[in-house]
Amino acid sequence: METPGSQTSLHRANLERVVRAVRMAGSLTQAEIARTTGLSAATVSNIVRELKDGGTVEVTPTSAGGRRARSVSLSGSAGIVIGVDFGHTHLRVAVGNLAQQVLAEESEPLDVDASSAQGFGRAEELVKRLIAATGIGQDKVIGVGLGVPGPIDVESGTLGSTSILPGWTGINPSEELSGRLGVPVYVDNDANLGALGELVWGSGRGVRDLAYIKVASGVGAGLVIDGQIYRGPGGTAGEIGHITLDESGPVCRCGNRGCLETFTAARYVLPLLQSSHGADLTMERVVQLAREGDPGCRRVIADVGRHIGSGVANLCNLLNPSRVVLGGDLAEAGELVLGPIRDSVSRYAIPSAARQLSVLPGALGGRAEVLGALALVLSEMGDSTLLDSALPASAPAFT
Repeated sequence: METPGSQTSLHRANLERVVRAVRMAGSLTQAEIARTTGLSAATVSNIVRELKDGGTVEVTPTSAGGRRARSVSLSGSAGIVIGVDFGHTHLRVAVGNLAQQVLAEESEPLDVDASSAQGFGRAEELVKRLIAATGIGQDKVIGVGLGVPGPIDVESGTLGSTSILPGWTGINPSEELSGRLGVPVYVDNDANLGALGELVWGSGRGVRDLAYIKVASGVGAGLVIDGQIYRGPGGTAGEIGHITLDESGPVCRCGNRGCLETFTAARYVLPLLQSSHGADLTMERVVQLAREGDPGCRRVIADVGRHIGSGVANLCNLLNPSRVVLGGDLAEAGELVLGPIRDSVSRYAIPSAARQLSVLPGALGGRAEVLGALALVLSEMGDSTLLDSALPASAPAFT
């Protein structure tokens, strides 16, 4: 039996420490593992050998500082994770392995007015179809990450009031999907998942502190502090859309006036241009017209950028992130929107915070949230789960 402080317990803890370091980074050399974990080079070498023999990690030759080295990553065959993203008009599912490789991905239209039962039914079908397409058994699924366009109550796990999926209010998404798939399901809102996606695969790589700003039907921010998503005690951190810009401005859905959202979200911006461009105008089309030189669309996007920049300046003064990543359709406008954002940050943020900040478009586009859902599973699942699912039966019993 394992007892606290025993050699078996210490060995297990060191195994988990190495797995955690590799899981969070994607891949590390053995020297980097030693620096990250504080373990000796000899201990790391022995642990990596054991994990490799057990199928938990893969080791490939590489170079570091001009010297030969060995890169360690989680084994692609140790298990798979699923990402599910419910958007305003779509359902997107991705299957990935523990080495942070996407094995299969598919998106299909989703009627925003569909019931939650219909939505989860379609998600279940799509998940099972993609797993079958990879040729990997469903018993290899370790967990599912689920993104929803609304706030999740931390205590109850239910979806809060949302105007995007009104028929889903009060639903517990984790329980709904876990009951269908028989595996743990981790849930978060779309802005947080966009932040995770860009942090692991996109424009946030290499930084520990960033804010991901998503502008769509609403406006939200996913906040990463010291490499971790910050949600706050109630799960509502990042509601940048409800920063007040004008107390005499339009009434927001939250009940206040002049929130950032009322100057930047699609539902408020599109009517400004629909008289000249038609009632079926979308933000994607506005961005396209702006890039083609339409003066009205360019002006509206610049105004939106300046307003977003005011909100970003507040984030800079409070949290001092090193990077802001703009997601959603608006990011495709490039410098037409990024330039005005930077101008506002320079004007309203503390100079030292503004100087340290880089503002970039998202690299993942509409895939940010579903890839973030994959990253959510990798960040939330316990390292014991990885070891127990991957180490062979002949490995020492630690429980």
